[in-house]
Amino acid sequence: MKRNFWKEIPRPILTLAPMAGYTESPFRRLVKAIEPSVVLISELVSTEALRHRNEKTMQLVEFTPEEKDFYCVQLFGKEETSFLEAVKIVEDLGVDGIDLNLGCPSPKIVGSGHGSALLRDPDATARLIEKITCSTDLPVSVKTRLGFYDDRNLVQTAKSFESAGIASLAIHGRTTQQKFSGSAQWEKIYEVKENVSIPVLGNGDVTSVKIAVQRLKNLDGIMIGRAALRNPWIFAQCRAAFEGKTIPPKPSLEQQIDFFRRHAQLAAQMKGEKWAMIEMRKHFAHCIRGIRGAARFRDRLIRVSGLDELEEIFQEILLTEPEKTITETGDLRDRKNQK
Repeated sequence: MKRNFWKEIPRPILTLAPMAGYTESPFRRLVKAIEPSVVLISELVSTEALRHRNEKTMQLVEFTPEEKDFYCVQLFGKEETSFLEAVKIVEDLGVDGIDLNLGCPSPKIVGSGHGSALLRDPDATARLIEKITCSTDLPVSVKTRLGFYDDRNLVQTAKSFESAGIASLAIHGRTTQQKFSGSAQWEKIYEVKENVSIPVLGNGDVTSVKIAVQRLKNLDGIMIGRAALRNPWIFAQCRAAFEGKTIPPKPSLEQQIDFFRRHAQLAAQMKGEKWAMIEMRKHFAHCIRGIRGAARFRDRLIRVSGLDELEEIFQEILLTEPEKTITETGDLRDRKNQK
């Protein structure tokens, strides 16, 4: 019997958007610890690589008990056989759901006929989705865009995906051709919600609690990506705002540094210290936004090779900077200057 957790979780639904190279298990665990109601989604995972049990790909789908309730694996591909075999592998791992990537605009992904390239033929994609949903007891969700070239067929496409059996639909407010340029457009997403009964989540340019509240309107939830890298506390802040509660205090610089410290430690436990530090370098830039001497610290952080060296840099940052808090958008401001 299928269990559709999308019907159970608190509304509005808050979801951490899948981001290649960023939303690995250590980061997901820390986000979940801050706000337990968040739906977690893995980095995008190739169905072809997964069906062949590629070692690095298998690591991408790894998760811990702390990530359960609710954790989904996002799959991308184009071949039915690969999807069905990958779904079975993921199902056996004990995840909570499957998410299908129909939104990645990367030229490499699209050029291979994967990701949002599947929006070029939504009818064929709907038939593929139906075969996937019928093959598993897990709820299957879809992450997509307004369309490939434009948004003219979005409502019809969404309805066909709903008929194919998906449990929820997240829509990024840009077309494939736009990639991440311009501003995300949400009006068509609201129109989709008026025409389907499944949960619909909006995604794109949600950089603060204020924007999340403004953008929600008739939707069932919000999916947040890049802003969470700068401010992992945004989900707890949004939950409080949606429930009419006091928004949790924005963390101090020391608390922010501690988040990245724990992230690095968990990554080292998972992958080994040397490799973890290499992969963590792109995350460290987010913890020094707006601080004095940011360029100097960034130059050192992108070369850091061990936890001890990292701790030395963190301590220097804390000694250099007056106590600050992180804003909703991830910028730092002096606490004494806040009204």
